[in-house]
Amino acid sequence: MVYLDPTLNVITRTLRSVGKKLVREFNEIEKLQSSIKGTSKFSNETYIKLKKNLIYSLQEIKPDYKFIFNNSKNKEQGSSNFWFIDPLNGLTNFSHGVPHFCISLAIIENSSINGGAVYDPIKDEMFYAEKNNGAFFNNQRMRVSNKKMIDECLFASNEKNINTSNLTVRNLGSAALDMAYVGSGRFDGFFHKNLN
Repeated sequence: MVYLDPTLNVITRTLRSVGKKLVREFNEIEKLQSSIKGTSKFSNETYIKLKKNLIYSLQEIKPDYKFIFNNSKNKEQGSSNFWFIDPLNGLTNFSHGVPHFCISLAIIENSSINGGAVYDPIKDEMFYAEKNNGAFFNNQRMRVSNKKMIDECLFASNEKNINTSNLTVRNLGSAALDMAYVGSGRFDGFFHKNLN
């Protein structure tokens, strides 16, 4: 069993709890797929609900910390302690009923990233890291790939204007999961254009 800092322990529990709600919402997407109205309004409402759930849960443990969301126009000024959150990374996948998306967040204290987690609620996969304590995947230490031959590697990217003749590249639609997959050795590398 991995010892987690109490804050990181709360983060992972919070993500699992909010993740259950996200899975319930995802199950509704299939019912809406054939609807004339489509799923974009429902997806945006889901995003807003997730955001509120995360704020509520995280304020209980760190009431003075500010929140920055991945799509925030205005960054917090004058605060060195905050949460950086993407409530639904892979929103387009979610909207189209593709089960590949996640919730990601990091805690920044004294202007330094002290920990973070990426949770895939569909596969129940938790990737998390703590400053000076390493990175883990579902309580097992993560290790990056050690492949030496580029033709044996698998890369993640959304870049379309690259020469991929010697590379095997995938674009799965969730940058946070792509990076977590590099950390766990599933992908051997990651490059992404216009990543916020």
